[in-house]
Amino acid sequence: MTLPAIANRDSIVRDCAIALIVAMIQVAGGRAANLGQSGVRSLDVLGCVLLLAGPVALVLRQVEPLAVLVVTLAACGIYLALDYGWGPVFLAPVVAFLTAAIDGSRWWTYPFVPACFLLFVWPLPALLGRPVGAWTVVAVLGWLVVVVGAAEALRVRRLIANLREQRFDAARRVEHAQRERFACEERLQSARELHDVLAQGLSLINVQSSVALELFERKPMQARSALAAIKKASKDSLDEVHAMLPKIRRGLIDGPPADDKIADLDGRRYHGKRGGVSGRLGLPPEAGAGAAAEVVPAARPAPAEAPPPAPRPPEPSMADLDAVVRRARSTGLAVQIKVTGTPVTLPADIDAAAARIIQESLTNVIRHAAGATATVSVRYAAETVELTIDNSRPLTTQTRSPGGGNGIIAMRERAHALGGALTAGPRPSGGYRVAARLPVRTAPPLKAVEDRPAESDAEVTAAE
Repeated sequence: MTLPAIANRDSIVRDCAIALIVAMIQVAGGRAANLGQSGVRSLDVLGCVLLLAGPVALVLRQVEPLAVLVVTLAACGIYLALDYGWGPVFLAPVVAFLTAAIDGSRWWTYPFVPACFLLFVWPLPALLGRPVGAWTVVAVLGWLVVVVGAAEALRVRRLIANLREQRFDAARRVEHAQRERFACEERLQSARELHDVLAQGLSLINVQSSVALELFERKPMQARSALAAIKKASKDSLDEVHAMLPKIRRGLIDGPPADDKIADLDGRRYHGKRGGVSGRLGLPPEAGAGAAAEVVPAARPAPAEAPPPAPRPPEPSMADLDAVVRRARSTGLAVQIKVTGTPVTLPADIDAAAARIIQESLTNVIRHAAGATATVSVRYAAETVELTIDNSRPLTTQTRSPGGGNGIIAMRERAHALGGALTAGPRPSGGYRVAARLPVRTAPPLKAVEDRPAESDAEVTAAE
């Protein structure tokens, strides 16, 4: 059975129970009041019917609150007009008024209060020869003020409940947006890692295979070295891809948490079904929506343990620049390293980004500047670490890997995401330069990446 059906059934049962209680109080109290008062009409069958008419109408108070209020007031007015004794005959109109005042408009419900006082208490009964004591008038007037105040308090409570519901919805939307943002960041990070692993490995394989083909007949020993480099580069790339697969699968399988349970700002967990004052007094459910019930999550069987992922090769680190440039040197590229300043330990994400920028730049040199040499300069400052990767003029005008790529774009996005900057372009003296500046401390991600004209790796060519 669905939650709306259960809530509707509970509401009907509650309304019937309230109507039964009001009927018992009005009949028993009316009979006692008639016995204790003199000069009034004795309670007969008609009087009992009038005492029961209001409570019976209360069963439909959630459906037609204003009509139920009119019916209960009419039954009360007829009861008093027939000169039955005063008693709890006003209980049904009070419950109907509270329901209509909370659920409806003040302009339609509140005028009933002075109208009933004038018609049932004073001065109309006095004009018809049925005087009412002054203390009775004052007491009834005080009770009417209390009833109106209670209606206003419940309206304010319902307003607060609605605001809390809006806050719950806003928190749910924010939570959903955060999950989406985290998922996008995970996908972007996975794409960058895949690019770093596959693009560099495949570029080296392409270059080495070209060298092997050129030297296969003339210099078989050098061709053998190129094939060994191809084997090692392919093995390293496959190992890194296999190590990344569990993370990618977890990102695809893990779903968002259920939307019917959200975290309140004070740390509690709430469910969509609300209860509170409305449940205790039988008022509309909105009146007590503020008292949300705490949800205790049901026990779930522990998921089966997934096999541990394959050990991933260690990430390149700026602490070992020789290891960062080892793959490029294995292809025959002459790489010189220059470090200025005092080296510091960088955060993991900045350290990995700096190493990847150096590797990607050297890979571009191998692909697009055959026979060139490269220089990697690292300068440590107080707040930043500056990377400069220069390559000399190539020995030939023909590049080994024609065509464009996304290496420079990926490096620039990686630097911007960490709060740094990256530029790339030809040097005036010949060759090409990639310069990056990264913070030595992690910075919050930028909301928007600065728009720059897209350029491809094919631009990393020899100096003019």
